[in-house]
Amino acid sequence: MPTPKKDLRGGRPIWADTPRIDVKYRTRLLHEKCDVAVVGAGISGALVALALAERGHDVVIVDRSEPCRGSTLASTAMIQFELDTPLIELAAQKGATHAEHAYRRSFAAVQALGDIIARHDIKCAWKERHALYLAGNEHGWRALQDEADYRSRIGLPSSFLDKETLAATYGIARTGAILSEGAAEVNPAQLAAGCLRAAQRLGARLYSPHEIKEAQSHARGVDLITADDAIISARRAVFATGYTVIPGLPRDKFEHVSTWAIATKPLSADDFWLGRCLIWEAADPYLYLRSTWDNRILAGGEDSKLNSPERRDEATATKAQRLLAKVQELLPGRALKLDYAWAGAFADSPTGLPYIAPAPDLRHCFAVLGCGGNGITFSVIAAEVVRAWVEGKSDPDAKLFQ
Repeated sequence: MPTPKKDLRGGRPIWADTPRIDVKYRTRLLHEKCDVAVVGAGISGALVALALAERGHDVVIVDRSEPCRGSTLASTAMIQFELDTPLIELAAQKGATHAEHAYRRSFAAVQALGDIIARHDIKCAWKERHALYLAGNEHGWRALQDEADYRSRIGLPSSFLDKETLAATYGIARTGAILSEGAAEVNPAQLAAGCLRAAQRLGARLYSPHEIKEAQSHARGVDLITADDAIISARRAVFATGYTVIPGLPRDKFEHVSTWAIATKPLSADDFWLGRCLIWEAADPYLYLRSTWDNRILAGGEDSKLNSPERRDEATATKAQRLLAKVQELLPGRALKLDYAWAGAFADSPTGLPYIAPAPDLRHCFAVLGCGGNGITFSVIAAEVVRAWVEGKSDPDAKLFQ
């Protein structure tokens, strides 16, 4: 049976109006053969395909939609090593060794993404930033101070700011915050498109729109059958499909979450906070915000377990006004006007970690699922783990994401 249709976003994301997000693709597919088939042409699939193509693997990419037009287009693209689950909490859930490895690997992934962008000269508004994590109703200043101390002890560049320092430096009235190095911002659609084009230059073939309805594993590999009965024969297949899955892939690892985002009209350069760091808060519902290349404030949050795409999209106007009001409260004295508002869907796990592992019920198949709110950073890790798997090697952190 085909993968269930998922309406992954609504409204108009700001990235839809930016250049360099279109990618050439092939429409006619009868029978392809390759080393690795990558299902999904969003940011996860693009990074996986590029990592494999760089190593000389023959790669075919297939997507049932136009490339870069799914949940990638809805991303707010705050690139951070910090997970949705604080290091202290993750250590309590999974053990200190596991948690520390996950955070260190995430930190390295941000740096690796910058290297990929530089190596292939991808024009995607990449900018390195600091990140500011504000005390909120879920974690107060004492918890953030403990979190910052733990991160610092294991070599992560984080420091605690008290109430007075935070107010004097950033003009933000909260009881405390963690300031971290090693973050960045990017245009996610340009990034995904740039990775796909780079993979194509290395020989990868991209097909769209073709929906995979079935995977048939056999001794030599796997045959992917499309909805119109075309076949892709591969030694291995990677499903980088978020939380849209075919039979044989895990379905019960994540919760489906709706989220909303806005972008303001352009502001004066003087209206921005020190260093234009990424800002997010330890609150539920939480707010996060960043700047853009053209001097807008981009904000998101108001996450909900609302699963109906129709109800999610109907809520966009209300959620957008709520987000704008929160930004104005956090950063007073600025004349903010709404310009873009959109909604998206993602999959979240109890630990904040994705599922990056061989498919349990499909031989020669690998799943990259549920990258959630820290999706682009996790996608970099997924590409590294998949590359090791394809080459018969063992990634040292693979077990973190199983």
